[in-house]
Amino acid sequence: MSKIFGALMEPFHRVVGGWYKRQVQKELVKYGLRYDDLLDPNMNLDVKEALNRLPPEEIDLRNQRLKRAIDISQKHTELPDDMKKLQTPFNFYLKPMVEKIEAENAERASLGTGKP
Repeated sequence: MSKIFGALMEPFHRVVGGWYKRQVQKELVKYGLRYDDLLDPNMNLDVKEALNRLPPEEIDLRNQRLKRAIDISQKHTELPDDMKKLQTPFNFYLKPMVEKIEAENAERASLGTGKP
């Protein structure tokens, strides 16, 4: 029964998921952020470790985007249109590293060892 329900709901989920992704993209572009910039290292230790492993240049770019977004938000403005066209909100720079760390943690758990 649940497979039938899932098959019936799949087109609806695809449409709603696409709409939601476009809305998130619109908001991220408005402030000049990338999706990975929203990941909080204080809430997820894997994100914190991934940030520690990133090159310093990427950390600097992330910090600049966050500072710019805070500044834009405080001024109640948006990025200029020419800057909005250059934004790539779903160009992931942190997600591959987080996935790698999660795989390492899963491997450690399967072997029965803790974190080093």
